Amino acid sequence: MRLGVLDVGSNTIHLQVMDAHNGARPTPSTNFKVELRLTEYLNDSGEISGEGILLLHEAIKGAVEHAQQSGTEDILAFATSAIRDSANGPAIIKHINEEFDIDLQIMSGDEEARMTFLAARRWLGWSAGRLLVLDIGGGSLEIAIGDDEHPDGTLSLPLGAARLTRDFLKGDPFSSKSIKALEMYVDQVLQESLPYEIKLHSADHFVATSKTFRTLARIAANGENAKKLQTKNLLSLVPKLGEMNNKERADLPGVSASRANQILAGGIVARAILEKLQVPEVEICPWALREGLVLRWLDWMER
Repeated sequence: MRLGVLDVGSNTIHLQVMDAHNGARPTPSTNFKVELRLTEYLNDSGEISGEGILLLHEAIKGAVEHAQQSGTEDILAFATSAIRDSANGPAIIKHINEEFDIDLQIMSGDEEARMTFLAARRWLGWSAGRLLVLDIGGGSLEIAIGDDEHPDGTLSLPLGAARLTRDFLKGDPFSSKSIKALEMYVDQVLQESLPYEIKLHSADHFVATSKTFRTLARIAANGENAKKLQTKNLLSLVPKLGEMNNKERADLPGVSASRANQILAGGIVARAILEKLQVPEVEICPWALREGLVLRWLDWMER
C-alpha cells in the first residue's frame, strides 16, 4: 500500500510517500518538503507566533495535497519537539486536524527514540548486536540502547541544533563567547541528565541517524557520502566550523544555505555526546524516525 508519512519537525515539514507492505522494506516514492524552522517563531511566552502558525498551515496544506495527488491510502502524521514544547502546541494540533481532516499527533521524545531505534535495528539486523542509537534533530537529541527491537533505555534532551543555535550563538561568524557558552551548556546538560544505564551502555554497535550526523560525516570525508563518522574527526572539525561565517559553512559539501548556521551547534552536541559515552565512531544509518513509524504501523496492522 502507499502511505504518506508527515513529519512536522523543528526544521522542516516533510511528507515522505512510501510504498510499504509487511515483510518488505518501505520504498520511498516521492516527497514534499518545506523548510520552516518553527523554533524561530517561538515568542517570549513560549508560543508559536501567528506568523509561524500561518506558515505551518500553508505547509501542511501543500503536504496533504501532495499526498492526495500521489495516491496515498493513509497519512501517518506526527509532530516533534517544536510543537511538543510550545505552549500553544495542543491548540495548533487541534486546528490542523480539523482543517485538513488528518490525525496529527504529538510524539514524545522517548517515542521518537523508540521509533528511530526500531528503524536502525531493522536496517542493521540482529547481527549488529547491542545497539546505541543517536539522533540530533532540530529541537532535541534522542538516545536509545538495546539488544532487541524495543530499546532497554531511551532519553530525549533539549539539545537540538536549531534550538541551541537560536538560544546561544550570536554574530556572523559566531562570537567565541557565545560558542563557549553553548559548549558549557551542552556539557552541563549531559553531565546532569545521562542516566547510569546509558553511560554504561555496553553497546556492540554505535549508530547515528539524522541530517546533522550525515552532514558532519560528509564534511569530515571531504564531500564523500561517508558511512561512518569518527569522534577524532569531530575534535578537529568543530573548531573549524566555529571560525567560519555562514557563507563559508554553506559552501561546505552537503551543507545547505538554510542549515549552515545550525551545523556548528549540531557538531558541538555530536562531539560532546560521543566523548561522554566514549564512542570512537558511529555508523550512519539511512533509516530513522519516519521509517520506524511505518514499520511499527505495519506491525500493528498485521495483528
